[in-house]
Amino acid sequence: MSGGTRLDQKVALITGAGSGLGRESALLFAAEGAKVVVTDIVPARVDRVVDEVRAAGGVAVGAKADVREATEMVGAVTLAVDTYGRLDILMCSAGVPEEGFGTLAFEDISVEGFSSMLATNLTGVFLAARAAVPTMKRQRQGTILAVSSMAGFVAYPGFPCYAAAKHGVNGLVKGMSLSLGAYGIRVNALCPAHGMSINFAMPPDAEVLGLSYEQMQPWDTKSSSIPLKLDRPPTLRDNANAALFLVSDESAYMSGVCLPATDGGNLARTSIIFPGDLGGDAGVLPESLATKVKEG
Repeated sequence: MSGGTRLDQKVALITGAGSGLGRESALLFAAEGAKVVVTDIVPARVDRVVDEVRAAGGVAVGAKADVREATEMVGAVTLAVDTYGRLDILMCSAGVPEEGFGTLAFEDISVEGFSSMLATNLTGVFLAARAAVPTMKRQRQGTILAVSSMAGFVAYPGFPCYAAAKHGVNGLVKGMSLSLGAYGIRVNALCPAHGMSINFAMPPDAEVLGLSYEQMQPWDTKSSSIPLKLDRPPTLRDNANAALFLVSDESAYMSGVCLPATDGGNLARTSIIFPGDLGGDAGVLPESLATKVKEG
């Protein structure tokens, strides 16, 4: 595995590492010298990622683990410590979408669907962190990174409950940073907007594609609503690079931070849609609106 050392000899446990950003981060962290513990709810995906890391010259072990089960999170931490002697990094990447994936009216979202989504996306972060903290306290050192979302800042249409979960993750991260800082434990959240896995919208047994939503279609900056115009689409690696920074010593004095990775300028915008949103001159107002402005 070629040559980075930013995580040299660190031990990183990643939940939801069988696909998407979790998998991409496992591959990147291992390339940067980390010993990786791959966990996922789908055993076949765990085995595949462990094999991919090892094939590239990295170090990895893996286990099936469900973030909704406290005992399985304790078991994953035990695997890390028993195998490598310590745990330096916990990355909570497991996540599931809103029931109906944005197609349901709010009143048609079931209580069971809401509770199930929270169990993975919010309670799962709590259970994984709760399992890791005793080891990190003994070490007087550790880094916890929760994968949140841009939905932790603003809401996506059709995803009200998902937004609630991710706002909760951001709040949990801030609270943990205050509770755990005295032990040398840092806690941050990564909040992607773009460059996220197409597998998130697919069944758990689907082929792992390793591609973002934006990579699944021809890239055209003119039709993209992202204010930042680049000649390539955002990718999983863009988010994994931000995750790498947040778990490395380069961010040693960052804690309680919810980083809006890959927002591409979206958080800077107003809700009013201007012609420039699709690639023109953002300083040019529609003629009708400009007339109204002049008229006072």
